[in-house]
Amino acid sequence: MIRNSTTQAVAEIKEALGDRLSTAPAVREQHGKDQTWAPGAPPDAVAFVRSTEEVQRIVSICARLETPVIAYGTGTSLEGHFTAPFGGISVDLSAMNQVLEVNAEDLDARVQAGVTRKALNVHLRDKGLFFPIDPGADASIGGMAATRASGTNAVRYGTMRENVLNLTAVMANGEVVKTANRAKKSSAGYDLTRLLVGSEGTLGIITEVGVRLYGIPESIAAGVCPFPSIDAACQAVIQTIQLGIPVARIELVDEEHVKAFNAYSKIDLKVAPTLFLEFHGTEAGTAEQSQLFGAIAEEMGGGPFTWETKEEDRQRLWQARHDAFWATRSLMPGKEAFATDVCVPISRLAECVNETQADLKASGLYGPIVGHVGDGNFHVVLYCDRADADEVKRVKGLYERLIRRAIAMEGTCTGEHGVGRGKMAFLELEHGVQGVALMRQIKQALDPKNILNPGKIVAL
Repeated sequence: MIRNSTTQAVAEIKEALGDRLSTAPAVREQHGKDQTWAPGAPPDAVAFVRSTEEVQRIVSICARLETPVIAYGTGTSLEGHFTAPFGGISVDLSAMNQVLEVNAEDLDARVQAGVTRKALNVHLRDKGLFFPIDPGADASIGGMAATRASGTNAVRYGTMRENVLNLTAVMANGEVVKTANRAKKSSAGYDLTRLLVGSEGTLGIITEVGVRLYGIPESIAAGVCPFPSIDAACQAVIQTIQLGIPVARIELVDEEHVKAFNAYSKIDLKVAPTLFLEFHGTEAGTAEQSQLFGAIAEEMGGGPFTWETKEEDRQRLWQARHDAFWATRSLMPGKEAFATDVCVPISRLAECVNETQADLKASGLYGPIVGHVGDGNFHVVLYCDRADADEVKRVKGLYERLIRRAIAMEGTCTGEHGVGRGKMAFLELEHGVQGVALMRQIKQALDPKNILNPGKIVAL
């Protein structure tokens, strides 16, 4: 049931936005359910905003009436980040899709939160620049900042944490804050940018993002290399990193993914644990790096490492990798997908993946594994028939063991998906009671009425 205060908030926002506030059931459902099997919770209304000022007005109304406000980008998150368990207003930022400025000399840009990573790179292409963070989905830059997203290029270019220079955000009291200027570094006061990056809309609603840019490499070489085992592939990764070979992407896919790629993307890879790699640099540099990696792979019993520099060949290869979710899903008709991720020190990666594969086999579950192995991050996509109570129980059990295994190896419950609602229960295990208590104090200080994306990260 909608509370009276929410009814009043809907009425006041409707007066401000007109038909850009929707209470249609289909729109509300879309804005309350992410791409996994986790049950959603629709908001009471969805506001389609066009400016920071409109977000500020909505948050001010909701603060006065103590109505929840949930930011929404493109809906590609995977841990229930934008569900509305307490109802309220979903603020859809997708129409805030303008690239506000590009400073080519300084290698930075400022964009509205709804700009997607692909749209930004199309805008930058003619300037010889690109934005490297690639989580797979065509996510919004604001959403990527809010979830501290990462992806296939993180081993060379870092995550959103390293590539966000500043933010403009609407805080819980309706005030607008800009966290920093365009300087590449600063020691001036608390690092408000890093506080909001990864806060998942619980401390402020991000409306603009200043990002780092990079020059498009002269040469890009991409290829694949099969290995006899997960351990051999991981050892090749470790040697590559330790030798300082500047690999831009290094992705591990297991046999199940290779089978799915071959069927879905119509490619012909050897069915074995496989590394997808990419090198950036000069033509001579990428050739040398590719040859060095090929030698490492051969030492580990892998290979051959075949690589391409033509853009159409590279794109075809990486499109197969980006379609991994849909490829495996096509093999599991009638089942729902439960995608999750963990991250461990790279030296423990093979051990963690091998133990997880053994757990999957013992549990009788289908859970293909893919990983951004250059930084120890891997994903498991668990498939489940929700009507099968026993299978649901087995999936939930394996999910919890996976997280506990990663944390026991001095890793984390999530390398890039974020906490949302899905992983709240594991924060104390990872950070300790005192660490979570400090997070709770920060939330209470910045959002005392608990209106910003309530029920996520920490409970109040």
